[in-house]
Amino acid sequence: MACQSVQSIAAIMDEQALLGLNPNADARYRQRAMAYFEQLKESQDAWEVCADALAKGIYNDDHVKFFLFQVLEHQIKYRHDALSGPQQQLIRETLMKWLQGQLMNSQPEKPFIRNKAAQVFALTFVMEYLTLWPKFFFDILSLVGLNPNGVDVYLRTLMAIDAEVVDRDTLHSTEARNLIYNSTFQDTRRNTLIKDTMREQCIPNLVESWFQILQAYQQTQPEITCQCLEVVGSYVSWIDLNLIANDRFVNLLLSQMSVAELREEACDCLFEIVNKGMDPVDKTKLVESLCQVLQSAGFFHVEQEEDVDFLAKFSRLVNGMGQSLVLSWTKLVKVGDVKAANDTLQALEGKVPLLLQLLVHTDDDISANIVAFCYDYLHVLKQLPQLTDQQKANIEAIMLAIMKKLTYDDEYNFDNEGEDEAMFVEYRKQLKMLLDRLAQVSPDLLLEAVRRVFNNTMQTWQTASFMEVEVAVRLVYMLGEALPASHGAHFTGDATKASVLQEMMRTLVTCGVSGYQHTSVSLEFFETVVRYEKFFLVEPHHIPLVLMAFLDHRGLRHSSPKVRSRVAYLFSRFVKTLHKHMNAFIEDILRQIQDLLALAPPENGFPALLTSDDQLFMFETAGILIVHGDGPAERKQGLMRSLLGPLMEAFGLLLDKLSRETEAERQAALGDCLSHAVGFASRTSKAFSNKQTVKHCGCTQVYRDCLQAFLPALGCPVQRGPLRSAVRSFLHRMIICLEEEVLPFVPAASEHMLKDCEAKDLQEFIPLISQITAKFKVQVSPFLQQVFMPLVVAIFEILGRPAEENDQTAALEKQMLRRSYFTFIQTIASSGMNEVMANQGPENIEKVLFTIIQGAVDFPDPIAQKTCFIVLSRLVELWGGEGGMVGFPDFIYKHIVPACFLAPLKPTFDLTDAQTILTLSECALTLKMIYNKRGPEFIQFLQQDYLPSLQVAPEITQELCQVLQQPDVKVFKNYIKAFFQRAKL
Repeated sequence: MACQSVQSIAAIMDEQALLGLNPNADARYRQRAMAYFEQLKESQDAWEVCADALAKGIYNDDHVKFFLFQVLEHQIKYRHDALSGPQQQLIRETLMKWLQGQLMNSQPEKPFIRNKAAQVFALTFVMEYLTLWPKFFFDILSLVGLNPNGVDVYLRTLMAIDAEVVDRDTLHSTEARNLIYNSTFQDTRRNTLIKDTMREQCIPNLVESWFQILQAYQQTQPEITCQCLEVVGSYVSWIDLNLIANDRFVNLLLSQMSVAELREEACDCLFEIVNKGMDPVDKTKLVESLCQVLQSAGFFHVEQEEDVDFLAKFSRLVNGMGQSLVLSWTKLVKVGDVKAANDTLQALEGKVPLLLQLLVHTDDDISANIVAFCYDYLHVLKQLPQLTDQQKANIEAIMLAIMKKLTYDDEYNFDNEGEDEAMFVEYRKQLKMLLDRLAQVSPDLLLEAVRRVFNNTMQTWQTASFMEVEVAVRLVYMLGEALPASHGAHFTGDATKASVLQEMMRTLVTCGVSGYQHTSVSLEFFETVVRYEKFFLVEPHHIPLVLMAFLDHRGLRHSSPKVRSRVAYLFSRFVKTLHKHMNAFIEDILRQIQDLLALAPPENGFPALLTSDDQLFMFETAGILIVHGDGPAERKQGLMRSLLGPLMEAFGLLLDKLSRETEAERQAALGDCLSHAVGFASRTSKAFSNKQTVKHCGCTQVYRDCLQAFLPALGCPVQRGPLRSAVRSFLHRMIICLEEEVLPFVPAASEHMLKDCEAKDLQEFIPLISQITAKFKVQVSPFLQQVFMPLVVAIFEILGRPAEENDQTAALEKQMLRRSYFTFIQTIASSGMNEVMANQGPENIEKVLFTIIQGAVDFPDPIAQKTCFIVLSRLVELWGGEGGMVGFPDFIYKHIVPACFLAPLKPTFDLTDAQTILTLSECALTLKMIYNKRGPEFIQFLQQDYLPSLQVAPEITQELCQVLQQPDVKVFKNYIKAFFQRAKL
């Protein structure tokens, strides 16, 4: 019997192991405790000693008690069905004895123990309620009565049951999640059955117990009362609402709304009641009756309430009531119940004054909690055929509230933005959504309101607070999205809108507000100017004013690094759009930004005005001004040389310094600086276009000189990675910009980049060679023939290097290098440059071909395998027919055909994976290409030699060969997929 077993093993409770449960115990004891835990979990009956200890209250140590519950929990969760009847009975008795012990304790257990006990009670309930323990709740309620310690465990157990049976958001470990995934249907069915049985047998009794608890403890035990309110809120979603939504219960909840310690939880409970799905007419009645009681109790006087935490909860409740009414109205309109819909709309309108009070509240959390209701209300108004005067007044009031709430407060820290500032930014995004919705309901009203606020503020900006000025400009900025226009064409089309926006933009750029001394205003000014850059196409005479703002202390030379950085980017956008109107100022602009374009060497000790990332935008801007100017090519060449000459000069000096530097930190700083210089030169080339080419602008020689200056960096023995990366990126740009003019520089650059390289270097070098191959084709054939084998040798030397078995980074680098290599071979094959491989000599060709076969078959990487089959198919097309490469037909039969069958037969070739199916498709195309080139000879080889060697049945062989000979490739692809699916069964 179970009891005898307990007595027989009680003596062997490992007291030494229990010492390791203390968090302060040393590692040896902790390890012993863990081992003991595992032993108790796995033993068929050793856990019973824990049950005995719990029932008798033998241990006082909290960590031991928690441990005992953990052992019990494991048995219930994972071994319940394997327990004998007496053992299951022992668990029930243990729990009830422990609970009985709680009733007699003067002090309750620590919360973490009570929570664990509740979890164990809940697990037992889930396992046994439908079969072994149908009187679970009656047993507990009859035992605890109104004893506070007992009631506490009862309520915690109810919450734990909710988590197990109802709450879909319960988190589980990965292992448990997998178990749950496999038995989701059974769990859902069981949980539904539990809820149905509870509704039939015990829910009315539970609700009655909650009422008694709330009534008995609201004055003396606020913590228990709050727990009970939480339970009601959790269960109300799936029990009969009439049990809760009645005068007796609701009046009790409302009375608790007036008790300081209970009001927040009571609010949440009412929110859950309101949120319950129900008939729209009934929902409207419920919300209205609640509102009437709340209003008569004085809760609608928001301005008199000082408790902001409660108001945040109350705002959430009002939001829930409002959204419920909107949902009811939507349903009633859909079914055509006009009278009920009008009644609900009237109820909805009645909540708007309260909505406005909460929306405009000084506390942003309170305001944020009502935003969803406000948004939904505006959506309702948008659907109405005509708005009443009251509804129009509501829209205007919401608009004014949004404008007020968009304003920064005095405490916002612009220099060190933390969590509070981030929350306000998020809150502003919510307000923006409201403004956008409002614009859909009444665009004219919004436009007029923004104009009024903006004009009034701009008239007195010198004396206004930064918050007022910033929000006035911000509102103009927000109109750009609230009143969208195709491709930013705000100043054409709708004459009224264009006129108002044009007037506001004119005021913005002429009133002097760009000089306001606050970062938020400065940023908003430039953001708005660039958002409405097309205004300057209509009134280009304002461009000089704005250019001055960009270039002086208001913009690029502002005291705030944040402003300078953002303005650098915005300036580049401004110039990109309006460069045609800046011809007269090009030299002046370049002169004014000259110091901002200087390379900042690490040793000068002065902090630069702009970061290197900001300077990239400045170089791009300078390039655009030069390239798109109206002057002759000589002028453009001169300006570009003035721009890039200092970079080249500084690069040479810094490279010389780097080669002599011995200190690692200084080497890194110089390497960064040199990389930036190359990046800046590269960025200027983005200004060129199909019309304004490098050659057309006379800048070819300037960029050739840049290449001449930068290429020596490839031979620098230190900081090789960053320097090679920078020069490689520059070469990519020059291939596009200089075209064949770049070719003389490629061999020397390639030679340097193939020396002492790592996997990552080669992986990045191959796309450069592929770009050259694809662009210049026959022009670079001699060079490619020369570099081909050294590149292949370098790749396979790196791929052959040993690496640690668990080194994931090295494995990934090798995989990416292998992919790059196969892509390079594909580029050569598909560019019609088969002579590059053909002229490598028979031995080297064979080596390369075997690498492709190996890639197709041996490496479980479907992306690389797909590329390999594309290459094989192309080579068969080039060399597999009459007059092809000598010996290649033999290679087809000995290696390519087997690859097409062996690769899909590999266990790693997953036919349920989409990428692998693409590989199989290319494999099928390769077989089809072989048939196209070799004809009946190939069919004979399959029928008589190869497929019989794989033990393929003659009828299947015949079938495959017949499908292969059909002209429809798609049919063959489908057949091959089915063929390998059958083969792998």
